[in-house]
Amino acid sequence: MSDHVSRTGSSYATPAILEHLASLHAVHDPALDAAFRAADTHTIPAIQLGVHEGALLGWLLRGIRPAKVVEIGTLAGFSGIHIARALRAGGTLFTLEIDPVHAKIARESFRAAEVADRTEVMLGDASASLAILRSRGPFDAVFVDADKAGYDQYLRWALANLAPGGMFIADNVFLFGRLLDDTPEAAAMRRFHSRAAASLDTALIPTPDGLLVGRMPA
Repeated sequence: MSDHVSRTGSSYATPAILEHLASLHAVHDPALDAAFRAADTHTIPAIQLGVHEGALLGWLLRGIRPAKVVEIGTLAGFSGIHIARALRAGGTLFTLEIDPVHAKIARESFRAAEVADRTEVMLGDASASLAILRSRGPFDAVFVDADKAGYDQYLRWALANLAPGGMFIADNVFLFGRLLDDTPEAAAMRRFHSRAAASLDTALIPTPDGLLVGRMPA
């Protein structure tokens, strides 16, 4: 094992440290906080991005000021608010959600955050929605936080529909610690990683479950 890889196993990010620093670097206004805590008030899973990952997502996208972004996996709209606030004037976030309850909550979150005018929630199977969106591209960024077995499929769509220099971001790329398991889901995620490394300029940010950031060749 190379030396630089062998030194990546330790983490000093205790929950207390992360909570303290969130009050400085990942501050939420009421609408953003309500979307983040939606699982406390609605019957939905608490599987949204972490506060620091959400802040990073918004920061990365503000750097490119995208006009059109596709998000696969809406949930309660927490990540979508970060994306929508990073759009340039007149930009649009197309966010895909299969669960009608999640989609309803997300629309409420977007209204509360005053970004409903720049978001389009597409309810239904992601494959069908992505087929519709082909004619709306190319896109400046694609963010994926959805069914993990579908990541390789979503990446292939992104590679065909991102603009030159466009950004691709995916959460949970460690597959909850199961990336190297002998399962079809793990094999699909490994194919995703191989395809991303071969097709994009990539960096892996070792968040608790991994955040992959890639850029299309210009």
